[in-house]
Parts: sequence; C-alpha cells; structure tokens
Amino acid sequence: MTGIATALTMAIAPIGLAAARQVERVEVLPAHLSILPVQVHGRVERKGDEFVRKWPGSYFETVFEGAAAFFKIGPGEVRLHVLVDGRMIDTLVRPAPGLYRIDGLPRGRHELRVEVASESQAGPTALGPFYAAQRPVATSPRRRARQIEFIGDSHTVGYGVTSATRECTQDDVWRTTDTSSGFGALLARRYGADYEINAISGRGVVRNYNGFAADTLPDAYPYTMFDRRSRAAEPQWHPQVIVVALGTNDFTTPLHTGETWATRATLHADYEAKYVRFVQSLRARNPKALIVLWATDLADGEIETEVAKVVHLLRSSGEQRLAYVPVNGLSFTGCNSHPSLADQKIIAERIAGAIDTQIGAWGG
Repeated sequence: MTGIATALTMAIAPIGLAAARQVERVEVLPAHLSILPVQVHGRVERKGDEFVRKWPGSYFETVFEGAAAFFKIGPGEVRLHVLVDGRMIDTLVRPAPGLYRIDGLPRGRHELRVEVASESQAGPTALGPFYAAQRPVATSPRRRARQIEFIGDSHTVGYGVTSATRECTQDDVWRTTDTSSGFGALLARRYGADYEINAISGRGVVRNYNGFAADTLPDAYPYTMFDRRSRAAEPQWHPQVIVVALGTNDFTTPLHTGETWATRATLHADYEAKYVRFVQSLRARNPKALIVLWATDLADGEIETEVAKVVHLLRSSGEQRLAYVPVNGLSFTGCNSHPSLADQKIIAERIAGAIDTQIGAWGG
C-alpha cells in the first residue's frame, strides 16, 4: 500500500504523546508565533489564512516543531477530531469561536490533523490559521499520491453512524454523525489515499427525500458551497477513483400530488437520464478515473434496479472505466435507519473488492 507508512492517519505516536494535554481554548495569541503551511482536503473558500467550508469530511494537516501548536476556529456549529502524530487527542463539540492550544507534547517534529466529523448543511464553518512557536518545518505535509472521491447522500456523509439506536432526535443525529467513521474514510485509510466527501444528506439525483425543495446533489456538486456563487476550483485534485451512491432519496418515499412526476415510470426515466449525464460530467473532468456506482437494496430493490439501468446505459454509450457494486444485507441500525458502523465496514469491503479487481485502478 504505497504511501501508507507516511500517511498522517497511519503514523505511530511517539513516546510521551500520552502526556499531551487536551485541546484548550486560550484568550491571547502568544507573541512570536509563525503561521504554519496547511494541506487542506475538501472544498474551501480561502479568506487569508482562514478556510471556510461546508461540504462534509474536510480535514486539515500541518507539521510543526516544538511542544505546542495553536489554531483558530471560526463561527458555526461543528464537531472536530484533533489528532497528533496519528493519535486522536480530543474531540471538540460545538467549540466557541476563538484560539485553541495543544500543549505538553515532547519536543521535536509533530504532525497535526484536524478532521470535521459533523455535517454543516445549516451554515458554513471556518478553521485556521494554524500556528507554532518555532519556525515552520522546512517541508510542509505532502499530498498523497492516491486520491479518492466520494459522492452521495447521507449514507456517504456517515449520518448518525455512531448511534446505538435507530430512534434519534435532530440533536442526536448531529452528535452521532461522523464522516471520519464512514466507508469513505475507511477506504482512504485502506489505500493510503487523500479523500474528498462531496455528499449532502437528503439529496437525490432528480428528487430529494420526500420531495423537499432544494438543489439535488448533481445541481449542488459544481460549487464550493451550496449557494451556487462560486464554482469549485481544485487544480491539485485529480482522483484516480470516484465512488458514487445516489438514489436513496429519489425512491424511498412515495410521490406526492403536485410533484413533477405523475408516475414512478416518469421518475425512473428522469433519474436514469440525469444520472447518466452526471457520470458523464465526472468523466469529462477525470478522463482516467475508475468510477464506481454502488446501491443498496432499499425501496424493495428499486434503487439497485435503477442504478443497474444507469450502468447499462453508460456502458452502452462506450463507458469502460466503470464498476457497479450492489450492497445488500445491511442492518441499518444507525440513526433513523441509516447504516451503522458495522454496515459502513461492509460497504467499504464491497467497494474495495471492486477496486481491487481493476487493473491499474490507481494509475499504475
């Protein structure tokens, strides 16, 4: 697994790291701090040394020398995992905006990673700058050679994945959603890859959950935020593998009077046509990528049947770098009958099986 030994998420914690204190909020930024270079993973709008983001699964990596590091958190509700040298040292739940310090580390070189665990549909959140007392390490964190992108809905977000029960309040959903525990992060760690999660709970291809009005995922996908103001520009993002799962929200609820589709047949036709166009747009952006479409057997198999039709249409049009993965037998014991932690591992294994059969999936 090329690159895994150097991946921050797989690093071995040095002796003495257990003595590090938890992350603490501080009032004053000490003098003589240096701003650290940061590798940002996920779509962001940069405002100076601050990064504003809304898509789930963002993570930020930097390297520093010394016993302490600092970073700023902006406004907005967020849950953050803080890792030093590959070991999680704290989780910040709805942290107040301000400056935060990690201290008590052994002197020397350290790798800091901050992961966004929560979903942020209600509004954007911000992180950065990152600081250290000593000058920045000469080499900033390097991007991994492998890149993998995940596109989808709540199943891809990791909605309610850590919940011990299906019955959840809205606050329960927020607290138990953890994108870093979902199949996307699991697969990225398996392959030593950087990843992006471009998914929104409740969104479909042509129809959102129960028909609610909002941009569908393909309509929201091109943009940095969910507001259609700025298109995502990611010159360093060239995923070798793209994994897509869409259809749960199109088909798991009945059609209502006044919706665009008078029958399921017309809904099916629109879904198939738009999904094909969406995958073709992904192909145009990523000519060499392996594209994996997967589906569960929810909605009495309607989702699987429709995704299989999309795969057939794509292959008939000449698409070759395409795999289809039906994923059956999940327990759906997470919040509001979403995939559990065990389910997420099953999804990851099934998709890995498809990737591993593709010669040159990672470009060599």
